[in-house]
Amino acid sequence: MQNSIETSAEMAEAEAMPSAHVVHTDPDAPETPEQKPLPDGMMKEGKKPSSPAAWAYQRLILYVKNFEETLDADHEVAMGFTGGDVGVMRIEGIGFFDPDILTFYGSDTSGARTQLIQHVSQLNVMLRALPKEVDQPKARRIGFRLAAELDESTS
Repeated sequence: MQNSIETSAEMAEAEAMPSAHVVHTDPDAPETPEQKPLPDGMMKEGKKPSSPAAWAYQRLILYVKNFEETLDADHEVAMGFTGGDVGVMRIEGIGFFDPDILTFYGSDTSGARTQLIQHVSQLNVMLRALPKEVDQPKARRIGFRLAAELDESTS
């Protein structure tokens, strides 16, 4: 390993640029958020997230949107829970409360209103595809709405 000396400008630029990496078993696997460029609004100078919660929220939006891009017209994004038998939540909203809380709003498979409030240090989200609700004419896409809002709010 070679040590190098960085200028203060290089150090500041490196700190501002997020680092991401992914490896797949299939070399032809579809692109994932780690491989795609960040939205312009997330890359603007001086627009760093205000907290770990805001940064986790922004990156989670990219994962949800990417997951939805792989779904057919009859499925919607949901998330499963770990550490208990609490089931699955259809994601209808995601938010954060600085400095360290993420909130997921939705409904479970029986239609009951559901909310998960989670500390960023405990963030562990499993995205799942559920069939769209029967009474919905088309599947709802929260990831695309979140990504559009994210680009607007960070620009």
